[in-house]
Amino acid sequence: QVQLGESGGGLVQSGGSLRLSCAASGRTFSIYTMGWFRQAPGKEREFAAHIRWIGGSTYYADSVKGRFTISRDDAKNTVYLQMNSLKPEDTAVYYCALAARPGRYEYWGQGTQVTVSS
Repeated sequence: QVQLGESGGGLVQSGGSLRLSCAASGRTFSIYTMGWFRQAPGKEREFAAHIRWIGGSTYYADSVKGRFTISRDDAKNTVYLQMNSLKPEDTAVYYCALAARPGRYEYWGQGTQVTVSS
């Protein structure tokens, strides 16, 4: 079993920055991709960014491209989401997820709240 632990959420003013972290732990596991998703009140969960563990290629949703940066630390099995130029519409619960193989995210964190005030 894999556990994902997120941290770094909070309250920030519009234009500010936050850095989210997500550490993966468990007995034995492999990582194909780790990603960040978010769910705003009354809305469906949506994709924000992901990073391929081998090679480090990244992909972003258009809504966060140019403002958010996803990165990883192989040694710590940790993924980060640096969020800059935050907007009130970025307010959501942010979840990290891990895919051990292509096609599906099998493991999810508990989520961390990000609130951006105007």
